[in-house]
Amino acid sequence: MDSASQGVAPRTPAVEGLTEVEEEELRAELAKVEEEIVTLRQVLAAKERHCGELKRRLGLSTLGELKQNLSRSWHDVQVSTAYKKTQETLSQAGQKTSAALSTMGSAISRKLGDMRAHPFSHSFSSYSIRHSISMPAMRNSATFKSFEDRVGTIKSKVVGSRENGIDNLPSSPGSGEQPLPDHAPF
Repeated sequence: MDSASQGVAPRTPAVEGLTEVEEEELRAELAKVEEEIVTLRQVLAAKERHCGELKRRLGLSTLGELKQNLSRSWHDVQVSTAYKKTQETLSQAGQKTSAALSTMGSAISRKLGDMRAHPFSHSFSSYSIRHSISMPAMRNSATFKSFEDRVGTIKSKVVGSRENGIDNLPSSPGSGEQPLPDHAPF
């Protein structure tokens, strides 16, 4: 084989510090290594074709391999120390947030309880919350009427269908098909 066809550079003057004998030895070794690289590429291509054929015969698809690789990568991420530290930090933050919200909810509940026990102020002492909700201004508002219409429609569908012997509500398993008691405050 010709050295030019193997990718070996054409003969140049000896590199400083190398004798002609050393240069010849290096060029021969370079040609040998390049030849091995070509052989290894051919072997690798043949092995990849054989691997693809085996996977095809086993019914393994590229999508299945991708899922497996993603699953393996996700597992590797989950066992990493950075992920574990982040997970612990977020868990602690979630617990602290939950505790803070719980405390805030308790405080609001206490305040509402206090408000029920005591009148708002002297100017509002003659009005109750119930009276303020039933005030004509609120009952005549578009929002209240829209809400009232929707509740009425839903009630008529539920109560009307029960009166006609039709139960459109999904029954839970084992409910014995007994109608629900009518506790509707409408």
